[in-house]
Amino acid sequence: MATRSKSEVPTRNEVRLVGRVTADPSVVELPSGDQLVTFRVTVDRDDRTAPRRVDALECSAWAPRLRRTVARWRPGDVVEVEGAIRRRFFRTAAGTGSRVEIEVAGARLIRRGPAA
Repeated sequence: MATRSKSEVPTRNEVRLVGRVTADPSVVELPSGDQLVTFRVTVDRDDRTAPRRVDALECSAWAPRLRRTVARWRPGDVVEVEGAIRRRFFRTAAGTGSRVEIEVAGARLIRRGPAA
């Protein structure tokens, strides 16, 4: 294990979001057979100089328990998500692609959205 000098600042990759689910979560099966559940959360920007703006953030849950939890969410639900920002690379017909997403380590429902 490498040692750090006293002047080196430790870095962290931690994210905590509270926002609304925008669509039904989607189960994705990878070529390896692994499954994940993906979903999008919108969070308001705290921008006092502009009209209401939101950021839409892609999230993925890999652990079986988390997959079961988020798979039950509905559009409009207010949720809390904790995890880390990840940049994923993949092959496309045009070459290598990438995307940034939140890899979920913990999640909970705060309030159900209006019934559809």
